[in-house]
Amino acid sequence: MLDILIIGGGPIGLACGLAAQKAGLSFVIIEKGCLVNSLYNYPSTMTFFSTSEKLEIGGVPFVTVHNKPTRADALEYYRRVALSNHLPINLFEEVTNVAPQNGAYTITTSKATYEAKRVILSTGFYDIAVNLDIPGEDLPKVKHYYQDPHFYALQKVVVVGSSNSAIDVALETYRKGAEVTLVIRGSEVSSRVKYWVRPDIINRIKEGSIKAYFNSNLQAIRQYEVNIQTPDGLVTIPNDYVMAMTGYKPNFDFLRKLGIVLSEDKFIPQYNPETMETNLPGLYLAGVVCGGLDTHLWFIENSRIHADMIINGIVNKR
Repeated sequence: MLDILIIGGGPIGLACGLAAQKAGLSFVIIEKGCLVNSLYNYPSTMTFFSTSEKLEIGGVPFVTVHNKPTRADALEYYRRVALSNHLPINLFEEVTNVAPQNGAYTITTSKATYEAKRVILSTGFYDIAVNLDIPGEDLPKVKHYYQDPHFYALQKVVVVGSSNSAIDVALETYRKGAEVTLVIRGSEVSSRVKYWVRPDIINRIKEGSIKAYFNSNLQAIRQYEVNIQTPDGLVTIPNDYVMAMTGYKPNFDFLRKLGIVLSEDKFIPQYNPETMETNLPGLYLAGVVCGGLDTHLWFIENSRIHADMIINGIVNKR
């Protein structure tokens, strides 16, 4: 029987593995996609808000020549960390159930069954997009994920949202020759947009290079056009692609299935903030999954400490 089974092979899952390894605990990391799957699915041109030292895990230096690390830098770093420390990681294996069994847990996956004394859930939030819930959202032209701006050259693109992902998409596709329209629910570009990017998008909007509808909502999507509800009434514009950068959320159904209690308003899971243990004894949370719908509360920089909190607590109990 394993001491710990870690669900999720992202940066925080790897950090938990490093801490468990240092403590001499037996463990395995189960990841349903590739290594650091969420980072892999980030835009190819993405630059982190944080500096590299704030993304380090397990005391392993993150060396890069860039002031702000890129997606490629991060993939290289976390891959090297996993390989050089010989972390036991099973990739492309999905956990389907976690069941209490005689004071421990039986974990069923798409490939095998495991027994572990404790389970750490570090599944992030990037796998499930927040839907617009409007007609036409299921059309192939509607994208909730974005990889590269070149694809959208010479196309009429509507970008929904005002946070970092939406603004990055708007600016990058505009600079590759797209005709970009931003649809923003609030009255301004989000204050959380990266400080070196926010002036850029504001100036592009002011000069008219990028059209922006504030206090507005996308109402309907059709094959060659969209409806936008604005303060001045309904506007219909030609459209080739809709980039719905409306955010993502943890797999709440899976958390409920395991028996983790969620708050009624923002679905924040119940856990002890000192030990990260949930209402289920021996089942811990680490990383972004702790924030429920408030996915902006936790990120690599401030949740990497969860690994040491959990492992130290387990060792002290022993």
